[in-house]
Amino acid sequence: MPLWYDAVMSGEKLSAILPALDAARTIDATLAALEEGRCNGIVREVLVVDGGSRDETAALAARRGARVLNAPRGRGAQLAAGAAAAQGDWLLFLHADTRLAAGWSALVAAYLGEPANAKRAGAFRFALDDTDPAARRIERLARWRAAALGLPYGDQGLLIASAFYCELGGFRPLPLMEDVDLVRRIGRGRIDILAQDAVTSAARYRSGGWRRRPLANLVLLALYYLGVPPRVLVRLYG
Repeated sequence: MPLWYDAVMSGEKLSAILPALDAARTIDATLAALEEGRCNGIVREVLVVDGGSRDETAALAARRGARVLNAPRGRGAQLAAGAAAAQGDWLLFLHADTRLAAGWSALVAAYLGEPANAKRAGAFRFALDDTDPAARRIERLARWRAAALGLPYGDQGLLIASAFYCELGGFRPLPLMEDVDLVRRIGRGRIDILAQDAVTSAARYRSGGWRRRPLANLVLLALYYLGVPPRVLVRLYG
């Protein structure tokens, strides 16, 4: 039997939740990759939570069969709104510019089918869609951070049981660091890095600088840990 068979037979289904804002350039590929999960029966629904896009984001999502919701702009608020509307036993949070590599659904189905994972969470390996050697350096740094510190970012996706998500209090309506906030509540020892890539657009690094952008992210993380409020950090983030 294929790896996803046990999860399908047990009735475990997931809701994929994507916060989006002017994401027309990337969201179609992200949603196309999720079709794999629909085909093998583990994806119950795809929810795109739009924060006020002025482009074709919502129309593209609807054409792909996603349920489009509206929420106040801000990734934390959008993620929370999507989770509140989701009906799946599991939640898969995914950025609109991040697509899962082929074969992801079998790995996820196996994860869903393991009872011990009901109180754990999974994230994918970080990857960038660019051949520049600098992209490989950033990938290595991000993978080290996720594995050694138990600190995956939102662009690695997050797979978590709905009941566990609710028990933790879910995403808080933060304008930035909403992913770090939730991951810290999950706890380093309860996060698994799944052996599959989540491929994220490298556009921010190309425009912001292959060195400057990661350094800025590191500074923001340090300021967050020092207690600087996310509403201040988001202005620095730009």
